[in-house]
Amino acid sequence: MYLLGLGVVLLALKYLAIGPVATWSWWIVLAPFALAVAWWAWADTTGYTKRKAVEREDRRKQARIDKSRDAMGLPPKR
Repeated sequence: MYLLGLGVVLLALKYLAIGPVATWSWWIVLAPFALAVAWWAWADTTGYTKRKAVEREDRRKQARIDKSRDAMGLPPKR
């Protein structure tokens, strides 16, 4: 996501001819978009995205369990 933000900022600066970015090559300005595509391809291929989603769900599930146990007056199970 950071690469997309950087790409949009550089693209706007290049298009509006603001600052030193106006003199840069279009290849340099568009490179963050290519890097974002490469990152997404790697993350999906290696399972990084799915693993992070499962970890997030596990944390939420454990927080719900701990909250329920606390409401019943039981100590959190670790």
